[in-house]
Amino acid sequence: MSSPLTQVGLLLIQTLFGLYMLIVMLRFLLQLVRADFYNPISQFIVKATNPLLVPMRRVIPGFGGIDFSSLLLAYMVQLIALVLIMLILGGPLKPPLLLVWSLFGVAGMMVSVYFWGLLLVVILSWIAPGSPNPAVMLINQIINPMMEPIRKRMPDMGGIDLSPLIALLILQIVRILIDYFGQSVAVPHQVIFGI
Repeated sequence: MSSPLTQVGLLLIQTLFGLYMLIVMLRFLLQLVRADFYNPISQFIVKATNPLLVPMRRVIPGFGGIDFSSLLLAYMVQLIALVLIMLILGGPLKPPLLLVWSLFGVAGMMVSVYFWGLLLVVILSWIAPGSPNPAVMLINQIINPMMEPIRKRMPDMGGIDLSPLIALLILQIVRILIDYFGQSVAVPHQVIFGI
């Protein structure tokens, strides 16, 4: 059993780095779907990520609407968190493994953002359909591009939209695959965000 100080250190690293990585991933997704950047939540995300992203964009430009600097920043946040966690746990620092584990962490965070976002959209559609809340609007802007191809292929079900169920199923399959391939390179669950 680890000491309380170790547990507190792990909690702080996982929370702070996990939240910042979530913000960076949201910045990537908001730019990918061309979301409303005048939304107050978008403005917060931009201001929270600009200090690190603006210098990175000078070196790493976007291409084809994909903000590679945001992805790299998310990867670097995951990598730094892993190094700190491994130092606290007293585990060996194996750079090749840490680099691979960070990829799994970023992929896991991406799947988690879509999974929880979609779940929120479904719940809010029951509770507050058409809500003008800025958070709900942003979540819809992120989720809708993923849902459109599924909705187009779904047969008419008499006004019942089963596409969220299919999307949640696909996301769970992707999560299982990430977990499976993560186990093949011994990715420890307690040090990866989003899985």
